[in-house]
Amino acid sequence: MKILEHSESHIVKLDDGSSWQIFPGDIDRTLTWLPTTELRLFEISDEVASHALINSDDGTRVRVRPLGERWPAARVKNVLKQG
Repeated sequence: MKILEHSESHIVKLDDGSSWQIFPGDIDRTLTWLPTTELRLFEISDEVASHALINSDDGTRVRVRPLGERWPAARVKNVLKQG
């Protein structure tokens, strides 16, 4: 899938019509994304995210949740504290 829109650093829209919220601790990994970046979406078992987007070019992975779905606040704080 390609990026359709990534104007806000924490939200990405893909060319399949889906929109995703990027985990705050992973936003820095999206800084090199371009409209031509090929992404793959996977369901994952993670304490804060339901899915991951993986950059096919360099293998970097970011945790995501569908747009509009709430992040589990206490778990997010714990993960961010741990670094």
